[in-house]
Amino acid sequence: MKEWGMERRRFLLGVGALGSTALLPLPAGASLSAPVRRLSLYNLHSGEKVTASFWEQGRYLDEGLGAFSRLMRDLRRDEAFPIDPKLFDQLFLLQHRLGRQGEIQVISGYRSPQTNALLRRQGKGVAKQSYHMLGQAIDLRLPGVPLAELDRAARQLGVGGVGYYPKSDFVHLDTGPVRNWG
Repeated sequence: MKEWGMERRRFLLGVGALGSTALLPLPAGASLSAPVRRLSLYNLHSGEKVTASFWEQGRYLDEGLGAFSRLMRDLRRDEAFPIDPKLFDQLFLLQHRLGRQGEIQVISGYRSPQTNALLRRQGKGVAKQSYHMLGQAIDLRLPGVPLAELDRAARQLGVGGVGYYPKSDFVHLDTGPVRNWG
């Protein structure tokens, strides 16, 4: 496993470079102006759960972002990678739109290029240039929210990519260009 200190430095450089451009274009009435942004993530494959604030008083919080990035690591290689803070903004907005708080179930977060290639060879319908490899994607479920409702709410945000996978029981979100499929 790579030393988290090195990953943390890369992560902090990325967060610093994002600066004020890290905020998403917001739909009317969205709550990114909330004084604290907090999420609870549960990794279905590792059984780990992290509840943390990732934004407070106008800035991202290294501790919360680092904990989420660790939870969303590539479990096949036990390799963590800095997750794009905008992805957590999307999750926060999605919960706000749905009027829900509580646990977000993580099916997949970061994927190393090696794991992505393995999944492609296994015919899992994995994109060759997946946003998962850039730390910009999550496959998720929200307990108590029907998958079709989760998909609809994610598309209504009008930010990033949204993929609907009812046979696999998850919705994909990413911070790439606005688009949707499934």
